[in-house]
Amino acid sequence: MLNLNKNVWLLALAGALALSTAPLVVFVGGLVGSMLSEDKSLATLPVAAIVLGTASAVIPVARLMQRFGRQAVFLGNIVCMAAWACLASYAIEQKSFWAFNVAVFLLGTGLAVIQQYRFAAMESVAPKFHAPAASFVLLGGLIAAFIGPELGQQGRALFDVDFSGAFLLLAGVLLLSLPMLVAYRSVPHIDPANESLGDARSLRDIAKQPVFWVAVLGSAVAYAVMSFVMTATPVSMHQLMGHSLYDTKWVIQVHICAMYVPSFFSGFLIQRFGQVRMMWAGLLCFLFSLATAWLDTSLVHFYISLIFLGIGWNLLFVSGTSLLPQSYRDNERFKVQGVNDFSVFGLQAVAALSSGVVVYQFGWQILLLCALPVLFLQVILLLFWNKPRPS
Repeated sequence: MLNLNKNVWLLALAGALALSTAPLVVFVGGLVGSMLSEDKSLATLPVAAIVLGTASAVIPVARLMQRFGRQAVFLGNIVCMAAWACLASYAIEQKSFWAFNVAVFLLGTGLAVIQQYRFAAMESVAPKFHAPAASFVLLGGLIAAFIGPELGQQGRALFDVDFSGAFLLLAGVLLLSLPMLVAYRSVPHIDPANESLGDARSLRDIAKQPVFWVAVLGSAVAYAVMSFVMTATPVSMHQLMGHSLYDTKWVIQVHICAMYVPSFFSGFLIQRFGQVRMMWAGLLCFLFSLATAWLDTSLVHFYISLIFLGIGWNLLFVSGTSLLPQSYRDNERFKVQGVNDFSVFGLQAVAALSSGVVVYQFGWQILLLCALPVLFLQVILLLFWNKPRPS
């Protein structure tokens, strides 16, 4: 990792601060939703709203970067996210459930830009370092795992209404990432092998490649299953099962750490064993996580389950991300990256939206069983995929 481009380090640091938005919303979103909404089945709507914001913005964000460049969009986005964090704080103070959801939705659109950090990092290095670069940028989430929930804990009682101060603290943290983004420089990476390949292909032609579906669905399934279970965890633990807010916070923090700690080695494991084998490893971690959570609802089972949920997410998501460049040429990258992220966060949005309804209506164990069909979708795809020979 010491040999990676300076951009990779800068993007990892900037991402560490900006990505704290998501852990904060995961930790307090359901609690704020339950506090502000009369219909408790809508309690997790704020968590779904941030995912919906991300899903709706990924394609416009890719087009903006194609037109104005990555750095300009990165910088403008952080300023906007800080403003939207202030709006979320104001909405909580006014006890407006729907205004809070709008603010969180807008924060989600900002996270669509943050998700492009991993592609910008891959473009800054040689193709053989794509997986390590992507996994290293994801390491920023390890710091975010502590910052986000801690903002919720420390900002809970700053003002009269619980958690309104947390989002003002978030605004300050977001602005701290500006110096790293000012130092970042876009690197136009052109693969000489692709310079003479002609005009960009249509999405229909690109989608005819099996590698495209394996990569996209690998990332999408990873996010959907992780989000489906994680979104319901704070509500299930604290409100339905009586675990303390302190214990709930630590389970979420440990889970998010488990999502990003594997990035220390997952990129190199992918280099050594290949994306497909690591996808299988990720799927096995997911199955173990669901089985552990289904057997018991004690605190230790929540810890074990959420740890393996995070590891499975990392292995499957990083594998899918590093496999995606094999499906496109350089002049097709923004288009394919936009479609990839729309698929990933669109499926995640469905998972987050349905999570609260399922856990309130049917319970925790039924929710876990509902995640199985999504995993089997990726299992079937991997079983029947004939991996093409490298050109």
